[in-house]
Amino acid sequence: MAARALMLQGTGSDVGKSLLVAGLCRALRRRGLSVRPFKPQNMSNNAAVTPDGGEIGRAQALQARACGVQPSVHMNPVLLKPQSDIGAQVIVQGRVFGNARAADYQARKGELLAAVLDSFARLRTEADVVVVEGAGSPAEVNLRAGDIANMGFAAAAGVPVVLVGDIDRGGVIAGLVGTHALLDAADRAWVRGFLINKFRGDVRLFDGGLATIVERTGWRSFGVVPWLAEAALLPAEDAVALDTRRARRGGAIRIAVPMLSRIANFDDFDPLALEPEVSVAMVPPGRPLPGDADLVILPGSKATIADLAFLRAQGWDVDLAGHLRRGGRVLGICGGYQMLGRTVADPQGIEGPPGAAAGLGLLDVETVLSGPKVLTAAAGTDRATGAAVAGYEMHMGRTDGPDRARPLLDLDDGRTDGAVSADGRVSGCYLHGLFAADGFRAAFLAVLGGSGAAGLAYDATVERALDGLADRLEEHADVTGLLSVAAPPP
Repeated sequence: MAARALMLQGTGSDVGKSLLVAGLCRALRRRGLSVRPFKPQNMSNNAAVTPDGGEIGRAQALQARACGVQPSVHMNPVLLKPQSDIGAQVIVQGRVFGNARAADYQARKGELLAAVLDSFARLRTEADVVVVEGAGSPAEVNLRAGDIANMGFAAAAGVPVVLVGDIDRGGVIAGLVGTHALLDAADRAWVRGFLINKFRGDVRLFDGGLATIVERTGWRSFGVVPWLAEAALLPAEDAVALDTRRARRGGAIRIAVPMLSRIANFDDFDPLALEPEVSVAMVPPGRPLPGDADLVILPGSKATIADLAFLRAQGWDVDLAGHLRRGGRVLGICGGYQMLGRTVADPQGIEGPPGAAAGLGLLDVETVLSGPKVLTAAAGTDRATGAAVAGYEMHMGRTDGPDRARPLLDLDDGRTDGAVSADGRVSGCYLHGLFAADGFRAAFLAVLGGSGAAGLAYDATVERALDGLADRLEEHADVTGLLSVAAPPP
């Protein structure tokens, strides 16, 4: 029998849908149900590699973990990875489908509905319940034609909807009542009720607000969820979250990460930020890299050449030179690794107009962007310490040159990854997720003068946080009621 399904949509972006889906998935799993997450269309440069060699949004990988299953390309069949202000790489069922300008994609997105429904049908054969996450807001009625992310999907797949409103940002009553007013009658009929998210303080003070929403909409309240402190322990998917994670100050080891315009896979740094002896500063545009940093990490990028120009426009190349003169260290991951070399060439125009750019010249390597895209899980050891690492590769292009003779990592499949400068103070690699390995993280911090927090087990921390989300939902939301409105296939 095909699974029941329920969709959480939001009154806007960043209302906490992803975390609520993760928490609901874990809560239902703990009730003995087989659960799968699903997001028809996502837009994010924070992605994860699936065991079948595809890529999906990072949030869906976390939600799969909450369900206790491996991630699948069918959990997020359409992924948009922005490369510029008006264009993105389009990933369909885990594979590169092509590049599209925003206007062109809006005109063609309806063509992808078949792939979305195919993936959804596959998941429904595997589970008791599928919890679906919308994108943005269904109140964006200018995007309703051809929609595959919100009500367009709900109507096509026959999935009931619960709306999520974010009270922390203000205007939650207007957001929910306004969404009710903007939806046409056919779309409104799919809505079964609403959840209030991110509440702080005495919930009784919002009793009148709840009554107003119910009176104006006729929708059922499924509860008021408090601010979820566990969210700070979990990987964030959207770069907007960096606005609240710009500085995590806690210890004597100072690490700076410049916020590139197309920063990607920035959850690489979450394990470092949880270390009590580490301060991680996410440096926004317009600010210099801190002069007292022990380490600067250049993060991944969805548009390496464009972000090289962006980095120079911020003066961060000058800051890096000063940082190295003071004895600091630099690490580049994926796109950041490519930037550290002498040149980055994109002859095929994979990430933008064809061309080439001078790199930072801090590693004696060169990169040529070319296909096919590398999407694979990988494991190995850090050559300097022998500590085990594990993660994934997700990149276009190949990097080679004299400094590759000093690789950062030895991989279990016989390959090497990365390069290290002759003086050992500049290094880079393609492996994402390496700081999640507790032993490697401790050894890495020891080089910077630290020891790693005794007993800090990152994977166990994530598991506790997911259980914490489920606990809070069971306490403050009507989980039984949400399950009761989940519908079987039409």
